[in-house]
Amino acid sequence: MLLREVVHIQTKEHYMYCKSLLSNGIRVVSEAIPYVKSVTIGIWIGTGARSEQDYNHGISHFIEHLMFKGTQKRSAKCIAETVDAVGGQLNAFTAKEHTCYYMKVLDTQLELAVDILSDMLLSSNFAEEDIGREREVVLEEVHMYEDTPDELVHDIHLSKIWSGNPLGRNILGSIKSIGQLDENLVREYYQQFYTPDNMVIAAAGNLSHDELVQISERFFSGMTGAKPKIQVAQPSFVPVKTVRTKEIEQVHFCLSTQGVPQHSADTYKLHVLNNVLGGGISSRLFQAIREEKGLAYSIYSYQTNYSDAGLFTIYAGTRPANTSQVVEIILQTLQSIRSDGITQNELQRAKEQLKGGLFLGLESSSSRMSRLGKMETTLGRYVTLEEVVDKIEQVSLEDVRLVAQRLFDPATLGLTALGPISEKDIEIM
Repeated sequence: MLLREVVHIQTKEHYMYCKSLLSNGIRVVSEAIPYVKSVTIGIWIGTGARSEQDYNHGISHFIEHLMFKGTQKRSAKCIAETVDAVGGQLNAFTAKEHTCYYMKVLDTQLELAVDILSDMLLSSNFAEEDIGREREVVLEEVHMYEDTPDELVHDIHLSKIWSGNPLGRNILGSIKSIGQLDENLVREYYQQFYTPDNMVIAAAGNLSHDELVQISERFFSGMTGAKPKIQVAQPSFVPVKTVRTKEIEQVHFCLSTQGVPQHSADTYKLHVLNNVLGGGISSRLFQAIREEKGLAYSIYSYQTNYSDAGLFTIYAGTRPANTSQVVEIILQTLQSIRSDGITQNELQRAKEQLKGGLFLGLESSSSRMSRLGKMETTLGRYVTLEEVVDKIEQVSLEDVRLVAQRLFDPATLGLTALGPISEKDIEIM
């Protein structure tokens, strides 16, 4: 029996949001956008790098790769040709707490998209020869990442400040852990986490929710099982300084403080603070370090939110001789905001920037699907754009100052630097 129309919301933007449950408990969420000709559908699984153990580190990302290697009725080449034949786009990604497989097609090809995605998710071969071949591909990806210092430094940083916690591990896995992944480990992990109660079907575009539910029930109703109850340890932030010497042209570094989790009431306050500090080309750090001093090409800040933890990070890449000066400017800027807060003009500009970015970022069926899937997977509910805008508008100067005072304590800052540098060359205290 289908439990249909659990939630049914007409938004002010004239988008229709609906949520239903399939007979086996899979959640189906959709947003109708009647003026587009596309539909994007994503299958979200509530598992990622955080669900892994040391012995199978990287297996979530590894399984994502294997899903494209052929099923019981379609070869890898057949999947690719079928998608190309209708001008579609098929892809996937793995994150710390979820994995998503998605396909974008013309609105007339919704059933084909569900067919292909369900075939991949339910009937992938996981053949030993594919596992061996893909292991080499992922190992190359790991080595490629080692040659990308502006990305690598973020992973090294997490492994130090969240040491010992799965959130501190990277998504790809290590050379050792990938080398020991086999068919038994792959199937065991798949059976544990690819279950109806751990899955969300999210779609956006020119679609009918009723039709989406009917098609999804037809293709996914045979899925069974239940996710095991696993105790997830909350990470403990360790404000350490780490320097890894690497013979490259620049020093890349991350400076972090403990942020807030997804459910925190301070999330939007931190969004505003981030925009003022390093969230755009008018931000304080970009203007002071790049525009006024010419000390870096890339300088920005961002916040990361997980179910029970968060991080606020500043990244910069600069020449070794400029590193200390860049760090000093960052620390001075943090102290200034901590002491004096931000101005009314900065507050208003940050709010308008956030609202503009929000609406401009949701002009495609792909971005709408991604928002739906992530909300349902992480929050378990639909957050309207009106609610987001209202939360942004409620942020005050005092809110930002208090958040900055709490987060930007010099004693709680952790730093990781990667490049031709030693520990004595960089100070954060």
